[in-house]
Amino acid sequence: MLRQLLQESTSENGKARLYAFENTVELTNLIPPTVSYESGGNTLIIGPTAIIESAAEQLSQMKSLTLLSTDGENGTHQNLYYANSVQVSGFLGTFEVVIENRGVQSNLAKVAINHDCFDVVLDLCLNSCMAEEVPVPGYYPVGRGYPKLAEALEEIPTLMGTFDKPKFFRLDTDLCAHSSRGVKGCERCVDACPAGALSSEGNDKIGHRIEINPYLCQGVGTCATACPTEAIHYALPNPQDTQKFIERTLANYQQAGGVDPIVLICSSRHETYNIMALKALPDNVIPVVVEELPSVGIDSWFAALANGATQVLFAASRFMPATIIRVLTSEVSTAQELLEQMGIAKETIDILYLESLREAQPSLMTQPFGLSLGDLAGNKRARLFTALDALAENHIPVETIQALPVSAPFGSVDCDTTKCTSCMSCVAVCPTRALHTEGHSPSLKFIEQDCVQCGLCTKACPENALSLSSRMNWDASARQQAIVLHEEKAAECTRCHKPFAPQSMIDMLQSKLRGHSHFQDDSAINRIAMCEDCRVIDMFESMAEDPMQQLKY
Repeated sequence: MLRQLLQESTSENGKARLYAFENTVELTNLIPPTVSYESGGNTLIIGPTAIIESAAEQLSQMKSLTLLSTDGENGTHQNLYYANSVQVSGFLGTFEVVIENRGVQSNLAKVAINHDCFDVVLDLCLNSCMAEEVPVPGYYPVGRGYPKLAEALEEIPTLMGTFDKPKFFRLDTDLCAHSSRGVKGCERCVDACPAGALSSEGNDKIGHRIEINPYLCQGVGTCATACPTEAIHYALPNPQDTQKFIERTLANYQQAGGVDPIVLICSSRHETYNIMALKALPDNVIPVVVEELPSVGIDSWFAALANGATQVLFAASRFMPATIIRVLTSEVSTAQELLEQMGIAKETIDILYLESLREAQPSLMTQPFGLSLGDLAGNKRARLFTALDALAENHIPVETIQALPVSAPFGSVDCDTTKCTSCMSCVAVCPTRALHTEGHSPSLKFIEQDCVQCGLCTKACPENALSLSSRMNWDASARQQAIVLHEEKAAECTRCHKPFAPQSMIDMLQSKLRGHSHFQDDSAINRIAMCEDCRVIDMFESMAEDPMQQLKY
């Protein structure tokens, strides 16, 4: 349908758009690792008696049908049950349904069909039994409006057998800013998931970790968009391939004589709405069809502008799940803030709600940026800053340092040097090495471009010496340079004179431990000022001179 629409245009831009559409290697989601669902067709229908009995008549082909009435009205179905409350959990093939009647709880599947669980659930309640905004596979919350009853009745009979679903995302724990050494930091991906597939597991003792439940994950992409380090990202196509696809599409459009290209990012799930939007927009609007709108991150948006696009729009709907709208709006707001700091109209990156096209035309940009950077290399942040710096060369920000909302993953770390003891706890938890030390001296160094404002360092600091400041530093060299936040003289071992620790830390330990039962004599206190090798030598020499000293160790 989309190709047919593009073929209808006879303008120069329309012909160039068709050329780009047909000659850019298709961005396909190759087959990544999968998970399997097993469904025998045991189906549960929940809702008011009259409605669920009517629906049951259209699902007679299922292996078994169990009806659960929520209004208590009498019915005629032979497998009709009643409940004061109901709890549903699981996914296709594993739905556990716990009902309560007069204070007694029971597993409905065990009672009704002598199984531990149901395979499919059709929920006709106005307030659905499962709260996830994006329903899990096999669960149809028709009562809340999506999907439609007719769509559910058509699809449910096909859910008998074995089904494979891709593991949409990859998680690189080395890049993850969620937790380190028992300290919790960034939780952007968990907050961004509308399917309940991401969670923070563990505790302060064993540590925390992000876990993705592949059976619940629906590939929406909000987690990848929200992740500042690219620790979580689409498996196939990966982010770099998506970005290259957009860049090559723009190159082909311009090669065919097209001008002022506008990138319209569309979801493959809503082809009808995409066509409706394109019919209302001029021929220089190029559709880029992806699995889900949030699967394309802020780095790709600015990369498109740095490769010839005059504007980047998202073909969205106000009926999308609230979390998807929230995350996409937040990311676009950050992008618009950066645009305005460069004096560029914020509408250059914007969300185009399809419903608004019936009322008015959107603001369309016609001024290209005159850049063509080609394929951008590096990780997500490197690609983003390459594009931003290229734009900033022609649109010089009025102020070099400009504030950003606290939610933005860009900014600096400030250190109160009167509190810092150079313990390097912050360095130990920093996921990007924005905070680091070079080892030859007790100095704390910081690279602003690498800081994602995860907060791990501030939480790990025992002296509360660190604080975060969300901002954008438009001086690329300063932003990429390692600056010294705190530096002090190294303490030298009192025996061998080797530098081995920050002097302030040695002073602090001696002050706090003086008077402790294990440090009552001067020799024990003095050992704190020795390196690890000399400390052991001194202890053995002390024991050799006075064997009774062994009782202390």
